[in-house]
Amino acid sequence: MKLVSNTPKYWEFIRNLRNLDGVREHFVKQEKISPIEQATYMLKHNNDYWICLIDEKPAGYIGVIEEDIRVATHPDFQGQGVGSFMINEVMKITPNAMAKVKLDNAASLRLFEKCGFKKKYYLLERDHE
Repeated sequence: MKLVSNTPKYWEFIRNLRNLDGVREHFVKQEKISPIEQATYMLKHNNDYWICLIDEKPAGYIGVIEEDIRVATHPDFQGQGVGSFMINEVMKITPNAMAKVKLDNAASLRLFEKCGFKKKYYLLERDHE
């Protein structure tokens, strides 16, 4: 398992994983991302993302934007320590990074707590229905 710098060859992997049903719902913003939106975003943030490779195959990605961690592991690799590995590695690069996790995302809460993170704030919003 290794963490490598993001390059354009991984942009579509990131977009497809981020859009995947069962993954997308765990992010704060849940809209599907188009190829054009992804390219525009990555042109700005390519250097803020890393890819986890297992036997040279992408298993997940992690990004840090304004000290906020965004992480996803492909379902084929979940439960194999990929998420913990990525978080622990990126904390060596950006030690002040934090995570915004939805309260109902128990898996992400467990993952970040396993990596030494503690709950510090709750963000409360009113429903706009």
